[in-house]
Amino acid sequence: MAVFKPENVEDFYEIGEVLGSGHFGQVRQVRERSTGIYWAGKFLKIRKNTCSRLGLVRSCVEKEVEILQAVQHPNIVTLKDVFESRAEVVLILELVSGGELFDFIAAKENLLESEAIEFMTQILEGLGFMHSKNIGHFDLKPENIMLSDKVAAQPNIKLIDFGLAHHFHQGEEYKSTSGTPQYIAPEVINSEPLSTAADMWSIAVITYILLSGLSPFQGETDEETLRNISIMNYAFPAQYFSTTSSMVKDFIQKLLVKIPSERMTAEECLLHPWIKPITRTQVANRNRSSINMKNFKKFNARRKWKMSYNMVWMCNRLVQLKLLRKGSSDPDPPQRQCESDVEDTESKPASLLRRRLSSSS
Repeated sequence: MAVFKPENVEDFYEIGEVLGSGHFGQVRQVRERSTGIYWAGKFLKIRKNTCSRLGLVRSCVEKEVEILQAVQHPNIVTLKDVFESRAEVVLILELVSGGELFDFIAAKENLLESEAIEFMTQILEGLGFMHSKNIGHFDLKPENIMLSDKVAAQPNIKLIDFGLAHHFHQGEEYKSTSGTPQYIAPEVINSEPLSTAADMWSIAVITYILLSGLSPFQGETDEETLRNISIMNYAFPAQYFSTTSSMVKDFIQKLLVKIPSERMTAEECLLHPWIKPITRTQVANRNRSSINMKNFKKFNARRKWKMSYNMVWMCNRLVQLKLLRKGSSDPDPPQRQCESDVEDTESKPASLLRRRLSSSS
């Protein structure tokens, strides 16, 4: 059972600068008064009543808190405290200050495949621990893979954002159509029962991008991307994989499998020859291979640009809505008694995309 403290968070923490903001709240740096240690405070707006659409449903926050309390691991962000007031819930989390892994890598001149494997090993160890607890992340993507400290000699990976995570119980059938199109598994698109194997598909996509700077299923539109995933339309173009080892292709192929039960598990991935070489030849091949840094930098620049574009689009949309509200002679018409939040049409739910995909085929 998730424990929510009714005390005022400001009695225990000094509230500092904003580190980021999202649809339902913001993340701020906070300083613990008793120790002076800095943490990240995730301030989430909670719906005031069942009619309201402004804010998160409290049960969703409870679910995220319970999952974070169950996955205490060096490669998973740590939850320290949870405070609750009438209008919001505040999660006190480990301050992950190293930025995104992909940004860290893109700043380098080159990266050996063996160095990339060190990062993937940490990701798999954190994910494997989650899966051992019957918990799936279901939102693995570059934005949710961070570094605890970028200046450390041995950078430590932290998996973050458990808003879509789910704890499986025996005999349960769980379905979800949420996620980011280019990273979701076929069973998500088809609205089929999910398992932790859906995360392993995402691991394959992330590995493919990391090594080549190319997204395996990315189309001109989200609909085309989802179609490519559904029909398993991907390849290993020689111009993008010319510097990589053949073992990584085998690693990816054993994860990009349409039947979830036939994909490698996180534990099996850690024993794969690409991660844990068996022969001297495998070690030698891996050590002289490198990622396609030139193309990876281009991919990461496009990814960051798109994130910035979406943020500017959302800010402009909010300004327009405020102006429309000010200009309305009837700000609270009878047919619209409930509060409403802003729909982010730039990042469409996979469920909407799936319906559009099926209607166009």
